[in-house]
Amino acid sequence: MTLLTVINGVCDIVSLDRFDSVYGTNDPNAQTMVALAQEAGGEIARRADWRHLFKSLAVSGSPELLPSDYQRLAPGGAVRGADGGCVRLVTNDAQWAVVAAVGSQAPYCHLRGKEMLFSPAASASGATIDYLSRNWVLGDPYEERDVFRADDDTTIFPERLLAKGLIWRWKRQKGLPFEDNLAEFEADLLQEINADRGAS
Repeated sequence: MTLLTVINGVCDIVSLDRFDSVYGTNDPNAQTMVALAQEAGGEIARRADWRHLFKSLAVSGSPELLPSDYQRLAPGGAVRGADGGCVRLVTNDAQWAVVAAVGSQAPYCHLRGKEMLFSPAASASGATIDYLSRNWVLGDPYEERDVFRADDDTTIFPERLLAKGLIWRWKRQKGLPFEDNLAEFEADLLQEINADRGAS
């Protein structure tokens, strides 16, 4: 399925005429559908640690600039040293100031903006940072991004989630009852998250 087929499927449910194209058109309904699909897709991507979004970055030094698709660190032990051991993440700026000033034999790291700092600095060499990418839209071959740009774009998660997220948002915007559709979306989202994790 693509952005266009998802939106046309939703049109069948909410009693709108189907579109020949939705991206870049001047039709207000198509523009609304694309905007709501973007909102729904962004929420779905953020609410789970989808396997397809897991990425790894080989660290070359301290500070290490995080890639442009970085959204957040992977849960549990996101930074590993060259020896495979866990590098302890310090989240508080004041604590990091102490760690950086005093020094330590044990490796520590600290995320400041888009940079990962290491102490001792030598512990950065050969380390790996596991993170979740913000890029949930699949475009042309090998192109991943976080926004829709074409009718034939797809998503890294099942498109039926996008459709269900779009339906309740459309109904809410039009002042129609949407609670049942929202509950259905939430139930399906949980089921797909569990399936993505290998649970059922």
